Parts: sequence; structure tokens; C-alpha cells
Amino acid sequence: MSSVKLILVGGFLGAGKTTLVAQAAGRLVAAHKRVGLITNDQAADLVDTEMLRGKGFDVGEVAGGCFCCRFDDLVNSAEKLIAERGPDVLIGEPVGSCTDLAATVVQPMNRFQSGKIRATPFTVVVDPERLKDMLKREPTHNPLSKKVTYIYGKQLEEADIIALNKTDTISAGETEGLCAELRRLFPHATVLTFSALDGSGIDAWLEMVLKDAPAGQHIAEVDYDTYAEGEAELGWLNASVTLNADAPVDWKRFCLDLLKNIRASLQSKKIEAAHVKLALNAPGAALVANLTSSSGQPFLLVQGTHESPSKSARLIFNARVQTDPQILRELAEAAIRGTCGDAVRAEMGTLQAFKPGRPVPVHRFKNA
Repeated sequence: MSSVKLILVGGFLGAGKTTLVAQAAGRLVAAHKRVGLITNDQAADLVDTEMLRGKGFDVGEVAGGCFCCRFDDLVNSAEKLIAERGPDVLIGEPVGSCTDLAATVVQPMNRFQSGKIRATPFTVVVDPERLKDMLKREPTHNPLSKKVTYIYGKQLEEADIIALNKTDTISAGETEGLCAELRRLFPHATVLTFSALDGSGIDAWLEMVLKDAPAGQHIAEVDYDTYAEGEAELGWLNASVTLNADAPVDWKRFCLDLLKNIRASLQSKKIEAAHVKLALNAPGAALVANLTSSSGQPFLLVQGTHESPSKSARLIFNARVQTDPQILRELAEAAIRGTCGDAVRAEMGTLQAFKPGRPVPVHRFKNA
């Protein structure tokens, strides 16, 4: 039996990794390939898992730490999907604040799982607006702190492929200029472009990433103290909420209002959001909405169909924000209450607000 290919899709929070995973999985299924997906987060109640399962994909989830710190869980999740679903391809999406994956996941996977699972060239997805912030000469103009930006830069250093996403949101000239900068700064990597939202360029990326080529070839020098401090500057919140009302609710408007309310709170306190996202399921509706910076616009996607308003819904809410977790918790709870008003009753299921712990990888290769 040939080994199952594992595509790892890395990149910073809000870069569009989950949208890419969904696009790629759909295209592989259309090409008669069996696909298994593995999501990853610091805690349970993950929007990404909800969204991908809502599209009908087989999804495993590794929670409680990054793939590097939960390497055995990643292997177990992959083996479970292989045993139960027999996929030709696995796609894994690591935590967006994680780096050093070439050394701690790609190389160990290809060494210890040789013959069963083979990681393909490692892709790091880039959001053009975040990239512009990183490239600014004055660091004070970057809304992310120096230590958080350190993680961003290390992600790019270790990429086999750097994929500039969201090309539908910028001009051809901007795309060309950003790609030129990426090639100048990271000459070791192959730079390509696509829009995970509209699908342009995805086929070319899939063709490249599925080739039999060396993977994880660029081991970055990572200061784990700075890395840990950078992750600890991000407050993490995962919550599940049951929503009920006496009259039908327009859940699309509710989702957008919720993100606008939390954006207004963040702006008033000069707090930068790395990524805020939600998934809402109601009778006849499956909605996913994102906010990728405190200055950005909320973006909503309808999964499948959106029928008439209904009286009940289930909400999963994830936020990764550059602030203390308690402040984030208070902001999120206030935004949910404010959006509900008197019309909707919110019953909190689970709510976890915390800082990620220090990354301690199970394995780390010093050389490719």
C-alpha cells in the first residue's frame, strides 16, 4: 500500500487557511480522490471543524495544543481517518500562531511515519494586508506587536511554498509588488498566488503541492522564548452559545452585527484582532463569518442554503486577539449580549478564555 499524502497548510491567523482547505478538498473529491481533513486548535469548539464538517468532509480534530506539541495526537487522528475512510490525501491545518513546523512536524512525520504517511512541500498562506503591515519600515505602524510579528516572519522563513492569498482583494500591480518582495526576502521558497475564496489559482497550487518533492527543507532558527512570549500576547477565546427567540430572527444580520459590535469594542480600546470568526447553524441556515483585523470589514459566507428566519440557532465563536484573555472574555460576552438585545436569549454552553502555553514540541529536527 502506498503512503497517504499529508498536505500541511500553515500561515498566520486570518490568512484564509480554512477556506483554502475547503476549496482544495472539494476539488480533490471532484477528481474522485478520497480526502480526510485534520483541524488544530488550543481548545475545543472550533469554527473550522464545524464549517468543514458542514460541507460534508471527514474531519479529525487535534485540540489542546499545536500539532508540534500534539504530534502523537496528529498521527493518531491521521491513522484513524486512514483506517475508517481510506483517504488518498490528508490535509492538516495547524494553529495560526504556530511556527517551526518544518522541524517539528514535517520532518518527524516523514522520518517516523515513512511508508504510511508522507508530508508534501509545506505551504504558508499569506494575507496581503498583514504582509503589508510586516513590510512597513516603521514598526509602530504594524498593529501587531514585535513579538507576534516575530512568529509571522518565522512562518515565512520555513515555507517550501509561500502562497499569497486573497488576490481578488488587491490589484494586479499590488500582487506583483508583494510577490517581488516575498521572493527578495525569502529566496528559498516558491512564491505563488491564488484566491481561496473564488478558487482562482488553486489548481496550480494543488498540482505543485502534490508532486513528489522534498518537504520541510527550510529549518528556521527559532528563539522559543520570543516565540512563547509572542503567543502569550494573544488572548484566545472559544465559546459555544445556544440562541433562542420568540419571533424569527434574521441570522445573517445577527452574525454581521455581532462582528461589528466586537470590532467597535476593539477599536475603542485600541486592541488588534488577529482573527475573530463564528459559525452559526439554524434550521435552514449554516453561516460562517470572519473578521481578520480590528480595522477590517466583517465577511459572511452562506454554507448551502439560507432559508427564512427561524427562532433558534447554535453559535460557535472563536477569537484570537492581542489582549488579556479576561478583557477578551468581557468584550465577547458584552458583544453577544448587545447583539441579542431583548429579542434573543443567549445560553452560554462552554467558554474558554486563556493564553496559549509555552510550545514544547515532541520532536525537533535541527537539519532538513
